[in-house]
Amino acid sequence: MKPATRNNQATTKLSPLKPLSPKQQQLKQQALTFCQQHLHDDKTALFVITGDAGTGKSVVLSSLFNDLQKASHQPTDYLYRTNNYLLVNHPEMLKIYKQIAADFPYLRKKDFAKPTPFINQMAKSQERADITLVDEAHLLLTKPDRYNQFRQNNQLTEIIKHSHVVILVFDPDQVLKMKSYWNQQMLQQILRTHTHQIYHLDQQFRVAANTSVLRWIDGFAKQQKLLALPQDPNYDFRIFSDANQLYQTLKQRDHQTHLARLVATADFPYKLDGKTYYVATKHFKVPWDKNMDPIIPWAERPETINEVGSIYTIQGFDLNYVGVILGPSVSFDPAKNQLLIRPEYYQDHEAFKRRADFTDQKQIQQTQQKIILNSINVLMKRGVHGLYLYACDPLLHQALAELT
Repeated sequence: MKPATRNNQATTKLSPLKPLSPKQQQLKQQALTFCQQHLHDDKTALFVITGDAGTGKSVVLSSLFNDLQKASHQPTDYLYRTNNYLLVNHPEMLKIYKQIAADFPYLRKKDFAKPTPFINQMAKSQERADITLVDEAHLLLTKPDRYNQFRQNNQLTEIIKHSHVVILVFDPDQVLKMKSYWNQQMLQQILRTHTHQIYHLDQQFRVAANTSVLRWIDGFAKQQKLLALPQDPNYDFRIFSDANQLYQTLKQRDHQTHLARLVATADFPYKLDGKTYYVATKHFKVPWDKNMDPIIPWAERPETINEVGSIYTIQGFDLNYVGVILGPSVSFDPAKNQLLIRPEYYQDHEAFKRRADFTDQKQIQQTQQKIILNSINVLMKRGVHGLYLYACDPLLHQALAELT
């Protein structure tokens, strides 16, 4: 195995020792002050960190949690002997946090958990954590889910019930499933009944591109628009007419820099049955990821350059270069000059699993379209130094070709 450089590793990028920007440092200090002010309140207090993908929310959370756990061991500190946790619903991110814990004296692997085991443990022991941090809180369930052994109605309300202070990272543009459907209104309804503070991060730290590139991605994934092709001599943004050509270019990048990976929208069949399934389009066929390693995340295993990553194996991770295959659910309407999102072609049926409180067909369709757009937003914002695109749909393929 040819190791990536230390700076390429997710444990380094999410390390509590990673230097913070002035605004990130200010955020961390505000969160610490918030904990001090509200740790002993009768009712749970909430501190919310918002921001787009790549604005460094998880980096701040990692640094903050290390500070909290270090302080919990200092007899003179107000946090001495506090019982604190960091929760994340994303299994790949949980692997990273547990890897980090092995290298820091005040962090323990058992301090990091998925929400459901935390909720069930606290309910059984009838205890409350002092401070609970929640990364990727937009992935928290908002309906019961037997598969995940969650029987209540909303994971965030249960976490609040079992914590004195909750600090959470939230981005509604990264919601990926109906069962974890969130919007600002739902969050505000919870915040309204609690002491709370909101801090917004807006500086992009992952995508090392100028504003024209970021504006193009946001136009595509959030407004369903095709803007003029952005120009940035320091960021490799390309639209490919051939998926194989994209893949070969990406493999060259991986040989040069490591951490270049191919990903795709969930428009190609896949089942969790151990069999091999493929992302296949014109003259192109590469297997979906199987993600069998329980410790090393998919993005950091060198052999996964031979696979296509899904939204579930890549969310939250930095890549040097990302190649994105847009499947049949992402089309284009020439008459309206905008993207046409077609949920009927989306193969992630679990993402669209019905919920009893969604009865209006228009609301269901709009939510499904939003989930697909969110996945595109997440996929396109993985690459630090470059983004390569290929569209399977003929209308979108043509519209993108006309930009070049």
